[in-house]
Amino acid sequence: MTQINWNEVRREAPEWFRDAKFGLFFHWGPYSVPAYQNEWYSRNMYAKGLEQNRYHEEKYGKLHDFGYKDFYPMMTGSKFDAKEWAQLVKESGAKYAGPVSEHSDNFSLWDSKVNPVNSVNYGPKRDIVGECFEAFREEGIRTLATFHHQWLWGWFMSTDNEADVYDPANEIYYGPALPLETNRYLPYRYPDEKFCNIWRDKVWEVMEKYDPDAVYFDSRTCIIDEAHRYDIADYYYRTLGKQDGIITYKQEDFPEGIGVYDFERGQFADPKPFPWQSDDRLEDNVTWCMVQEPKYKSAKRIVHQLCDIVSKNGNLLLNVGPYADGSFHPEAVRILREIGAWLALNGEAIYGSRPFAVAAEGPTAVADTEYDVEKIKKQVIQGDEAGMEEGTFSSRDYRFTTKGDTLYAIAMGWPADGKFRIRSLRRGGSLEREIRSVRMIGVDQELKFTRKEEELIIEAPAQKPCELAYVLKVE
Repeated sequence: MTQINWNEVRREAPEWFRDAKFGLFFHWGPYSVPAYQNEWYSRNMYAKGLEQNRYHEEKYGKLHDFGYKDFYPMMTGSKFDAKEWAQLVKESGAKYAGPVSEHSDNFSLWDSKVNPVNSVNYGPKRDIVGECFEAFREEGIRTLATFHHQWLWGWFMSTDNEADVYDPANEIYYGPALPLETNRYLPYRYPDEKFCNIWRDKVWEVMEKYDPDAVYFDSRTCIIDEAHRYDIADYYYRTLGKQDGIITYKQEDFPEGIGVYDFERGQFADPKPFPWQSDDRLEDNVTWCMVQEPKYKSAKRIVHQLCDIVSKNGNLLLNVGPYADGSFHPEAVRILREIGAWLALNGEAIYGSRPFAVAAEGPTAVADTEYDVEKIKKQVIQGDEAGMEEGTFSSRDYRFTTKGDTLYAIAMGWPADGKFRIRSLRRGGSLEREIRSVRMIGVDQELKFTRKEEELIIEAPAQKPCELAYVLKVE
């Protein structure tokens, strides 16, 4: 066996990725049809006793008679318009984007020769990845392909012996019947060579056919044989010669330095010397896909999260799930446009920025956290996602970014007394140089300020230039 040398495929994040800061991706698949609870419906509907299983059998019938494959024709995509998706990405202020290329359910959203179960042969009868990439590129948006299909190993194995997943005629849809324990996060039986070959060939196909600028791997990629994981990086970086492409990965699924580390719903307390990414969702339900009664986080929450992540050298990759017909909920569209409006005014403090000596100031504590392996294992057992704490920022919270000689202090709220007070920028504090001027983006005149031993005091302008957060530009 050839010795694997991961050093040959180490890559630093390209400048475009470091400058982009904000991306969007879209969980869309046959699970968007029932739109019940979350995108793990395709797995949980086969687990007798779980709520999604009970719902499925009451609404659609027994698993023997109505399986996941029977949702394919109901995912019509009748309102899918790649140009409208591209316009939404542009209006949101995101700089890179892509649909989930394949989730855990063996349903590929591209014109695949490797997998006959795809969006051209079933469902929308459209090449979703191809159409999106073309439309995104026309708008100057970098492209992202995301892969979750390592989860397919054991994904559909059911506690109902009569389920359609055990019918050999349905192997094309669900894969071969496997021991039930293979649906654990780390099973005893790891994927065989045939599974690993197909897993790899799907990724290769998308890389070669669509030339994505970034390739994202969800967790559990660690169960794929090391040689096949190496093949992915080697093919992308060296065979295809993708000089400005980047792979993102979770946990220890690839060796350090192969690409950018992705912390699912993650955050750091302090700035990091390396670029990183947090993927999270606009949905305020416990879901990454469209559900029957969707709720969404406010634009303010997302902007504050983005500012916090960017101040610590990270990117935010935000999910929003469309309906089965390919359209988006009006409230999701409104919020994304509100985020985009804030970025249109204040983007110079975000795009192309780099961390300051300190990232944050204020009373709201942010700890190192992510949706880690223990939480994933709990989700696998219980069928639903574990909750995570999330702080609310106050008017005394600031996040800092830099660009050249300019320092940006982003205030998360408006001071009641009309004075921004920043301890980090006090005389003798983190900024050693003299302050020449202070402006607020969106306000014409310079702001009055006093730099004391205890704090920098900046007088707020009479009118707010925007909502959500306020950028002080310190020269």
